[in-house]
Parts: sequence; structure tokens; C-alpha cells
Amino acid sequence: MLHSIILGEGQPFLILHGFLGMADNWKTLGRKWSEMDFQVHLIDQRNHGRSLHSDTFDYAIMAQDIKEYCDAHQLENIVLLGHSMGGKVAMQFASLYSSYLEKLIIADIAPKEYAPHHSDIINGLRSINFDQVSSRNDADEMLEKVIPDFGTRQFLLKSLYRVDKKKYGWRFNLKVLGDAQDRVGTHQKIENQITTPTLFIRGGNSGYILDNDLMVIEHAFAKAELKTIEGAGHWLHAEKPQEFLTIVTNFIK
Repeated sequence: MLHSIILGEGQPFLILHGFLGMADNWKTLGRKWSEMDFQVHLIDQRNHGRSLHSDTFDYAIMAQDIKEYCDAHQLENIVLLGHSMGGKVAMQFASLYSSYLEKLIIADIAPKEYAPHHSDIINGLRSINFDQVSSRNDADEMLEKVIPDFGTRQFLLKSLYRVDKKKYGWRFNLKVLGDAQDRVGTHQKIENQITTPTLFIRGGNSGYILDNDLMVIEHAFAKAELKTIEGAGHWLHAEKPQEFLTIVTNFIK
């Protein structure tokens, strides 16, 4: 069973984080929606957060994880939101298990292939010698040598935790995810057009959803619309949280 944080009561609203993320990344926005008659499920996907570690990484199995989670919690008529990798899982879920869905939101990812681009981050994470880490600051200083961007490091350090009194580690399964980084951008073909009402949201400064991707989106999703948050990059929900909140709320309400 996947680990989750459940907030509020009402229509189930599931949120899937991106690569190397975790449920905690969405707590602030999750609380907002939980105050609007939604029961928000912030889910740690496999090999992330507090969920199971597995040697398997592919989108069909990760979509099946969400189905099994819904069955275990007896969820139906759900709203499903996925960001980046989580958006890939959400699209696969919609393709395989559309009967569970009422609405779908895909944040800054398109139904297409992406070239591998996480190698610098993976190499930075692999460079950490936890025998020399006695505090969060130690880990940050080591990461800074290979990952100079402060925001990226803060995002990654959310997954730092104490394995025991003397040692730190990563909550995500670095070995499996590092070895699978070339598969993160893969696209599983959508056999039948998805008729679930679907909102795609992109950051105006992000290159993940391009104007010419709209044709691909409309081919796969019969009831798709695209919104752009100007001035935001790939982490649009963190960079422009109020605009993201408003756009999603207008769609699901």
C-alpha cells in the first residue's frame, strides 16, 4: 500500500508528486483544497517518500498502484492531479482506469517522450557520503558543489531524514531511481482517446509543454484544455501557488 497524507472530507482528490518528490511537497495546496469539500490524498509514489521500495519503475505499474490505493480506500469519482512524473502516472491511470475518474489535471508535462535530463542531479545525490553527514547543513554543502541552484537543493533536501540517531539517508530509492532516470521521460502510448475532462497547466517559462504539443494533447484527450501561468517555470505550483490554486479550483468546482 502506498503511504499517503489524507486531509479533509468530501470528494476524493488525489495528488501525485514529481520525480524525487514526496507527498509533503503538496501540503500547503492540499490543505486549501481540503477546506473546499474535498478529501485530499497526498500520495508518496513507489520508491519515493515513505512508500514501498521496489526494483520496478514503469508507469503501468505505478498507475496500478493508484488503482489499488483507490480500491483499498473505496474511492470513486475522483479528481486526479499529477505533476511532471506524477502527470505521466496520471495520464497512464486515465488510459487504463478511466472509470474511476471525474476530472484530471496534468501539471507541466505532455503525452510525449522526453530526453533524459536528470543526470546532474542523480550524480550530485550519489556524491553524498553519509558517513560525513551529521546535519542537514552538511548535506546541503556537499550538494552545493554539484547542484548550485538553491531551490533545487531545498527540494531534494526535503527527502533527507535520520535513518537512526547517527546516520542520515534519502527517503527516495536512489539506486532504483538513478538507474531508471532514462525511463522517466518515456511515454506509454494511449490506445483509446481519453474522454475524462482534462486540464493541462504549463509554466510560461517552462519548455515542457510547447505550443505544437497542443495537437498531440487534443489527439489523446477529447476534452482537454490548456492554461498557462506566465512567469512560472516547471515548478509552477511552488512558484505561483495562488494562480495555480485558482486555475485548478475553477476547473474542479
